[in-house]
Amino acid sequence: MQQHEYPTLAAATRIWARIGLLSFGGPAGQIALMHRILVEEQRWLGEKRFLHALNYCMLLPGPEAMQLAVYIGWLMHRTLGGIIAGVLFVLPGVVAIMALSWIYALYGNVGPVEALFFGLKAAVLAIVVQAVIRIGARALTNGAMVAIAAASFVAIFGFAVPFPLIILGAGLIGFFGARAGLPAFQSGGGHGKLGAKMVDDADTLLGEESPEHTQVNRGWAFRISAVFLVLWLAPVSMLFAGLGPANVFAQIAGFFSVMAVVTFGGAYAVLAYVAQEAVQNYGWLAPGEMLDGLGMAETTPGPLIMVTQFVGFMGAFREAGSLPPLLAAMLGGLLTTWVTFTPCFLWIFLGAPFIERLRGNALLTAALTAITAAVVGVILNLAVWFGLHVIFDEMRPLTAFGLKLDVPVWATVNLAAAAMVLAALVAVLRFGLGPVTVLVGSALLGMALSLIGLS
Repeated sequence: MQQHEYPTLAAATRIWARIGLLSFGGPAGQIALMHRILVEEQRWLGEKRFLHALNYCMLLPGPEAMQLAVYIGWLMHRTLGGIIAGVLFVLPGVVAIMALSWIYALYGNVGPVEALFFGLKAAVLAIVVQAVIRIGARALTNGAMVAIAAASFVAIFGFAVPFPLIILGAGLIGFFGARAGLPAFQSGGGHGKLGAKMVDDADTLLGEESPEHTQVNRGWAFRISAVFLVLWLAPVSMLFAGLGPANVFAQIAGFFSVMAVVTFGGAYAVLAYVAQEAVQNYGWLAPGEMLDGLGMAETTPGPLIMVTQFVGFMGAFREAGSLPPLLAAMLGGLLTTWVTFTPCFLWIFLGAPFIERLRGNALLTAALTAITAAVVGVILNLAVWFGLHVIFDEMRPLTAFGLKLDVPVWATVNLAAAAMVLAALVAVLRFGLGPVTVLVGSALLGMALSLIGLS
């Protein structure tokens, strides 16, 4: 085995910067990247410890990959290490999404840029479908998990049941199913084999024991919680008090703060909630624009939930008031990012010491397994919702017997979009092309179709 010295904070910072710059491909790709670098290459921690941290992050609201980085950074180098890991994980995406949002706001409806995003939508839909299949194959290991996924899809797609209630219900089913000793809820963590090498905790820099700084210290927990609660909620309170609840900045701060608390189950599941609220309730974006933002997040490093920065950017751009629109948009985007990611540090620093004492807890594992199954249904809802808005130009609401559906107007089918979606699905599912390759290819195809007048 290759010998490693315990990294200094400066050396760890370079590792986290490398991870941040390479973190393409959504949460699955980012988690695999961290596993390869931190477990297999650097041997900071082993398989069991990595999966235990991932299990906890999957149970939290918000982006699990970013929170996993904060958790491991904290394990290695205390609070400062966690802050550095989290900031460097999101910083490249913040810069990239801000630059693309400026281009979109200025030129998004003009010629080649519009055609480029037309192509991206097809690729994004194919990637979401692939996520449904991959997570489904990993999570739906028995009839009970399939039933939870199916019920989740029907509840959110057909009856508009709030997403947090679905996730809460699934977690409770898993918890009490395991407590009752039901066989369907007795299986392991459900994340699959993340790497070809199995690294034992004893053969790593952290070893099997918990470092001294990870022991539960209630005084420290209260102090760190107070700091991050102030950093998170003080700006929100000032915006509501100073500008009023109808102001777009107060709405952005309030909505994305609520999102940070109630959105469980990973990036794709969070995006279903954001799309529903930002498009249908607030009117900050059109459905197609949400897809454009997701295309930006797919093609840049960092968490997919960085698409929320684009949502806040466009919302403030269109309701700038007395501010110059682009200045308002930039402030709206940065505000969104602040209230989206600041709580992630709070969840880790407050909860991780207690979770370190629960490694191997069967009830937590069962709750996670059931939540992951429910998320499959939620992501399927996202794929169907996006797909309908990509392929059809018009939708009409249908309400009957409790159903709340948007159904397509079949005469408005966009044949060019349908053909591009089919091509992207074949590229992803049949030939196994990576997300960046498919996104670039679809964008170029969209521009080519525009040049010949077919988009």
